[in-house]
Amino acid sequence: MRKTPQKTKPTNATHTANTGWSAPIYVYWFIILFFIAATFYILGRSHGMIHNPATLNEEILMQANDYFNSGKEKLNAGDIEGAIADLTAVVDSGAVSNTAYIARGEAYMLLGDYKKALSDFNSAIEHDATNVLAFYDKALLEMRLEDYDAAMIDINNALVVAATSENSSVPMRDLYARRGQLNLWLKNWDGAIADYTNSLSHPDGTVSPNVYAERAEAYTARGDYADAIADYASAMQVIKEQLNGITDVDLGEKLSRDVMLYTEKSAALYLKLGNKEAALTNLQGALQIATALNDTDTVEHLNKLVSDLQDSINSDNASKSGQTVTMDQVTMATPDAAK
Repeated sequence: MRKTPQKTKPTNATHTANTGWSAPIYVYWFIILFFIAATFYILGRSHGMIHNPATLNEEILMQANDYFNSGKEKLNAGDIEGAIADLTAVVDSGAVSNTAYIARGEAYMLLGDYKKALSDFNSAIEHDATNVLAFYDKALLEMRLEDYDAAMIDINNALVVAATSENSSVPMRDLYARRGQLNLWLKNWDGAIADYTNSLSHPDGTVSPNVYAERAEAYTARGDYADAIADYASAMQVIKEQLNGITDVDLGEKLSRDVMLYTEKSAALYLKLGNKEAALTNLQGALQIATALNDTDTVEHLNKLVSDLQDSINSDNASKSGQTVTMDQVTMATPDAAK
């Protein structure tokens, strides 16, 4: 019977001879990979790509803070595109804060890029659903876009958050005033009056003459003419205080024109109440302001109103006394008749 040759186990010497080339190759690859990693690490450190984990957050936050401050300064200075670039650097840094989104959204609003502005305000709200300014700015944008339903939702959200916040970024006075304006545009006269009244009742913030003037519009629409006249008077009193010591010529002219407008509107309301004398006094006051502003078109317009109203008053007085004023009597009463 033929014997099957038995397989012999390789000796250590044979195994070493067959595989002896592999160990040095692994060593070479290890050395190569080590030097590649070391090279990338050195390059990363030199270009700021790799940070010490202990200083990662601090370095990013300091750089982001610098960009944020620079962006706000540029925004205030009117460099809108520069502000957007800096604020984008903050957002892209990874140290994202809702304040950066809000500031960039405001910049986009000024630039007229409403889609990006809305996206930033939404991002700010996603990061912090208790930020009053984000809701407020978003409502302002939606009012500009005439999306009044969405604006009402966001201004209501702002009011709810502000009511439960000790340090609201927007005064309650301003929030109520803005909702009052929105209700005024929606012709919700009662809602507008209630909101403007709430605005004036809050001590925080600065009283705006617009709140009185816009509430006067709501009162006028509702037929409460006496209340409207009182509000126009209050608006003019606030403006009078603002004009004391003012050095900005353009602002002074703007405020003076507001007073002229409120005075003329008050005259129209006095006429609705049947008080022609008070209406004439207001028209004459508006005429004086128009003359001081050298506004020839308004002067001509108001002169005609004063003249027509004066004629109506003279006619009323003549009727009361039972006299009929003839053209001869008018001619005799003029200074030229004596010559």
